Amino acid sequence: MWKNSLDILQVHCQGEIGKVIMGGAPPIPGATLLDQMNHINTVDDSLRRFVTFEPRAHVAMSMNLLVPPVHPDADAGFIVLQADRAHPMSGSNCICVVTALLETGRVKMREPETVVRIDTPAGLITARARCKDGRCLSVSLDNVPCFVEAQDQMIRTPRWGTIIADIAFGGVFYALVDAKQVGLEITPANARDLAEAGIELKAHIARQVSVAHPVIPALNDVAYVMFRQQEADGALRTCTTLKPGRVDRSPCGTGSSANLAVAHARGEIRIGDKRTSRSIIGGEFVAEAIGETTVGNRKAVLPRITGQAWIYGREELRMDAGDPFPRGFALSDSWGSQVGELG
Repeated sequence: MWKNSLDILQVHCQGEIGKVIMGGAPPIPGATLLDQMNHINTVDDSLRRFVTFEPRAHVAMSMNLLVPPVHPDADAGFIVLQADRAHPMSGSNCICVVTALLETGRVKMREPETVVRIDTPAGLITARARCKDGRCLSVSLDNVPCFVEAQDQMIRTPRWGTIIADIAFGGVFYALVDAKQVGLEITPANARDLAEAGIELKAHIARQVSVAHPVIPALNDVAYVMFRQQEADGALRTCTTLKPGRVDRSPCGTGSSANLAVAHARGEIRIGDKRTSRSIIGGEFVAEAIGETTVGNRKAVLPRITGQAWIYGREELRMDAGDPFPRGFALSDSWGSQVGELG
């Protein structure tokens, strides 16, 4: 065994890789998980870069850092680490974390259902895992309250003219855009074009739209552009685009929550209604509106997102003082022009 190493469980949720650091990580300073996330993003990003950059990782994945929970009711806590930054919440990653905790025995599994409460920088998440024979057959996340920040927000672009987007909070802020506005269908063949369009749109949105969570003001940027299109069977096909230029392989739990908030605000769904979110590769989540509340002065919906994750392996990452790339590296073949933005 190496003296300095990270114990990592390999997990994916509907094809989206969400590995989980089970042990070996240094403690992160901060009184809350939000403070810890901000420390990673603004003070010391060495761990994030170590586990999300080449040569140990690649851009089409996330790494989830288990941390001791701060919330008194939580069983565990986690922070999402991605190649661009640490993020406060992710539905697919939370499903990966709950599956890892239960199937490894870190949290005791009870059949047929185990309730796990997860502390995140965005708030407390209650997960209900359907369990049988030591496996998680599905995980339902009672997400944080989600709300619409702006409907039919106009975004000026030199490439597509004026784009209409719904800006909504689903754990992070999203710009929700009908894919036909950029002349694309959500298909695997269009993944590259969708990714590039989403990153380009995100840059325009950052200059034209200001957001701030009314209770957690540090959550103050539109994190992702999600493209969407209506399917003939009533499902909503989604495609979340992420830096440095890739698409989410899963239907995206926080994005599905943001879409649910928009549908509720428009009167398209009522409490108790469910809708299917379908990913670019055909994976599915079920999004259900389970209640109403308020966040500050905004009407909000309480979403429940159900999906499944699979553990497919285990790895150990060695931290060697002689490694020439402790902070990893990025190349333009995967990062494109954004490689020049890295510190």
